Amino acid sequence: MRICNGWRRFLFCVPLIFFLPYLFSVIVLHQNLSVEEPQKYPKNKFDHLVLGPAAGQGLRDRLQCQGLKALNKTHFSKLPRTPDLGDSISFVTVFTIYNTSVSTPADDRSSKLVAVGNTSYSKMERSMAILNVFINFIEVSMPQSNIVILTDPASDLSIHRNNVNVFPIPGEYSRDKLMLQRIKSYIAFLEIRLEEQSRRQEVNHHYIFTDSDIAVVDDLGQIFHNYPKFHLAVTFRNNKDQPLNSGFIAVRGTLDGILRAKVFLQEVLEIYSSKYMKASRMLGDQLALAWVVKSHPSFDANRFTRPKAFMNDIQGASVLFLPCAIYNWTPPEGAGQFHGMPLDVKVVHFKGSRKRLMLESWNFYNSSTSPGISDMLCLILMSGRTKYDF
Repeated sequence: MRICNGWRRFLFCVPLIFFLPYLFSVIVLHQNLSVEEPQKYPKNKFDHLVLGPAAGQGLRDRLQCQGLKALNKTHFSKLPRTPDLGDSISFVTVFTIYNTSVSTPADDRSSKLVAVGNTSYSKMERSMAILNVFINFIEVSMPQSNIVILTDPASDLSIHRNNVNVFPIPGEYSRDKLMLQRIKSYIAFLEIRLEEQSRRQEVNHHYIFTDSDIAVVDDLGQIFHNYPKFHLAVTFRNNKDQPLNSGFIAVRGTLDGILRAKVFLQEVLEIYSSKYMKASRMLGDQLALAWVVKSHPSFDANRFTRPKAFMNDIQGASVLFLPCAIYNWTPPEGAGQFHGMPLDVKVVHFKGSRKRLMLESWNFYNSSTSPGISDMLCLILMSGRTKYDF
């Protein structure tokens, strides 16, 4: 090489000559990684289940899978029931129908159909299918419970299922205001229950307010038995900006529990309306909920970093904080997802693009081979990091 002629260039060339093999190796390694590393978040969503490795293999207290077979079935195979304490539980969710225009050409509507198994769904039919699967999982895990659907009175919602009641509550159910309306509907529902409870002094009837895209896979009634002193319960995760998820709120059905939960949610609504209306379509309720909790002088936000249940008095209410990893587990978002699925998970939340996975999971569980809850959880664990078409 001409560049190395002369003693003045020798000092430059010697280090360069020794460094070139290492430089070449680094370039080759980088090229190999670029070729072999799979794209974790594909731009195009999949219209079928895509299975990958199950996270958490070999870790203690995590679901272990061999393919779609669970190797460590614990309580999922028996689903223990809540002790008969004379109390009952209702699941409460907000759901409405947005009617599509009848003027839409038939060919255009058919092009928007998606297939899950042997069934094709329009956009509205998908929403109804998810609601029905939500009900199905509750009927399997907690068959003695009731389900209440809070909806827009103008919505043409008719569901003929046992133990399911449609409860119209006036309000603004537009997509942009739905999260805000959800809190208002919860408060209106609690006000009605508060009046009934004070008038009849009936047996405690507890309430669990949830999103309709969850699967209850274990008995949640034990929350009220194991933690007898809370008024309301929320779920938390180790997330600095959004530590609380509003998709799961449990309310003790005593007169005091209903009253304090109502007052607490009214405070959340006030903060939502005054501080977070720019996030009214999404996340505003969670930001308001976190603000109410974290602004309380006695609250230690460091407790969100440890996935262990704890209690704290907030705005005059005894609030039970339950870890999302167990009571609101979401693939791939939410606490604990990169370490697999806890063996004692009780609620799986199919947020965002995981709605297909929710329907596919029910079809898998409901198949003729009857794989059981634990095997179904392996399907969810192996599919949860994929983005699907709805």
